[in-house]
Amino acid sequence: MKVPSMIAAELRRLTSTKMGIIALIALMLVPVLYGGLYLWANQDPYAKLSDVPVALVVDDEGAPSASDPDTRVNYGEDVAETLVEGAAFDWQRMDADAAAAALTAGDVDFTVTIPADFSAALTSASGTDPHQAVLRLGTNDANNYLASTMGTQAVEKIRSTVAEKVGTEAANRLLTGLSDVRESLVDATDGASQLTDGAASAHSGSTALADGTAKLSDGSARLADGSQQLADGSSRLADGSRQLADGAHQVANGNAEIAAVADRVGVAIGDAQNAVPQVRADIRAALAARGISDAEIDEITALLQPVADRVQGATGQAQSAIAEIDRLSAGAATLASSADALAGGAGTLASSAGQLADGAASLSDGASAANDGAAKLRDGLATLTDGMAQLRDGLADGVHRIPASTAEQRAAQADTIADPVRITTADDAAAEDYGAGLAPFFGALAGWIGIYALFLIVKPVSRRAVTALHSPLRITLAGWLTPALLGALQMVALMGVLTAALGFSFDNLAGALGVLIAASATFTAIILALNVWLGSVGQFLGLVLMVLQLVTAGGTFPWQTLPVPLAALHHVLPMGFVVDAMRQLMYGGDLGRAAWDLAVLGLWLVGALALAAIGVTRMTHRRTLRDLQPSLIG
Repeated sequence: MKVPSMIAAELRRLTSTKMGIIALIALMLVPVLYGGLYLWANQDPYAKLSDVPVALVVDDEGAPSASDPDTRVNYGEDVAETLVEGAAFDWQRMDADAAAAALTAGDVDFTVTIPADFSAALTSASGTDPHQAVLRLGTNDANNYLASTMGTQAVEKIRSTVAEKVGTEAANRLLTGLSDVRESLVDATDGASQLTDGAASAHSGSTALADGTAKLSDGSARLADGSQQLADGSSRLADGSRQLADGAHQVANGNAEIAAVADRVGVAIGDAQNAVPQVRADIRAALAARGISDAEIDEITALLQPVADRVQGATGQAQSAIAEIDRLSAGAATLASSADALAGGAGTLASSAGQLADGAASLSDGASAANDGAAKLRDGLATLTDGMAQLRDGLADGVHRIPASTAEQRAAQADTIADPVRITTADDAAAEDYGAGLAPFFGALAGWIGIYALFLIVKPVSRRAVTALHSPLRITLAGWLTPALLGALQMVALMGVLTAALGFSFDNLAGALGVLIAASATFTAIILALNVWLGSVGQFLGLVLMVLQLVTAGGTFPWQTLPVPLAALHHVLPMGFVVDAMRQLMYGGDLGRAAWDLAVLGLWLVGALALAAIGVTRMTHRRTLRDLQPSLIG
């Protein structure tokens, strides 16, 4: 008996009665119903979130705006309006009591409460009591656990949106303030530049002043020394003048006495001169009386002429001397008077020179102090000039560090600061929606369930063929090909439902269908081997193996999240490789990975068929009457 004959005999047996046909059709539709209905129900649940009822409680009382205290803001109402308009959920505005009652009754899946101090907390950052705003999420897992999870995600989205809005406003105020600061810095830089120039000029002037005060200090010191010397000299002059005055008075007094004597001598000489003619006359008379002739008298009186001439000359000299003595006496008196004046002036000069010396000493001390102060002023102005230059440069650097901006640029900067990270997705392979994301897993699972269901009515191995034939390989191939062909039809029907009814798109439709058919054939070989070796127990183990693969295939959550023993099974059991190959071919992934997955399935297929063939071989060599009895299953 050949393999096609055995396949045809098994198909005739399955379709020999109406109930058999109905059972076969029903079991053939198991993967279509399982995979199609499940994926239909879960094709795009996120598109239906707008039908999920959620209670929204807004108790926000508002608060003064941080930028304009005269204006009130109410972020709670703004958030509520945004949520209702967005219609991400079926938002229903309620008060707190009604929301709590609705959550308990299951009329809403979760509640979101915006408390009374919501706006006040959001604007508190600019005050003295900054604190976070609170959004209250109310959940009831007795209604639906996933609804609670969605509520958590929704509130987080609200939180991030509100934080972005408030952050944008705060950043805009900050940037506007920085812009104002920059303008002020520009003015301050200009002022600092002018101040630096003035400080430099002042420093130059202070340098000149310090030089002048140094010269003044030196000159005043010399003046003080000279004034002291003048004071000493004038004091000595005063003493000498007083001595001179005393001597002059003595001279004047002596000259006055000499002048008086001279005057008397002059008078006497004048009298003597006046007496010469009388004496001559008296002599002539006496001689005449004696009878001396006039000639003789003339000779005798002629002898008196030299005396008279000498007397006359002496008189002239005496008068000149007296005149000189008088002038000397007058000069001595004048000198004495002048000496008195000189002595008085010298005394005054000595007194004034002493005062001048004292003033010059004070001037010298003041000039020295002024010189010290001017030097300190010069050094201080030098430090001030350096400091003002640093201030100017620092202000200029600050201006450069704060870029100039327009209102539009500040608005864009504020948006960037409030929400600095934008996510862009670059998918190597992307599923269309939630249902498409689950399709590879449930397609593989449907293939296993379909084969498992078929083995409820398909005989793994014909006992009569085992008894009649001695060819384990043909018996094994016939036992595998019959459900494998039916499984291939199941996968074609499932793929038709996925593409035509549910509208899933496949990057490589033929390759994906080939993977499903290969997976069905592999699953057939595995369940065949279990049935050949263990019979009804093997059929049950096929169910257990399905459950193991259900949790280890990584069809929903990543397999890395599994416990270590189950994660190890992910790398061994075939369904995980089927899911991976389907993802690569459905989403446009790596064909090399898909080829590797198919190679692993091929190993499972060959290994399972070899194991089944060994079991059939054992059966052909150990036939008993019990082997001819029908199995409990199939």
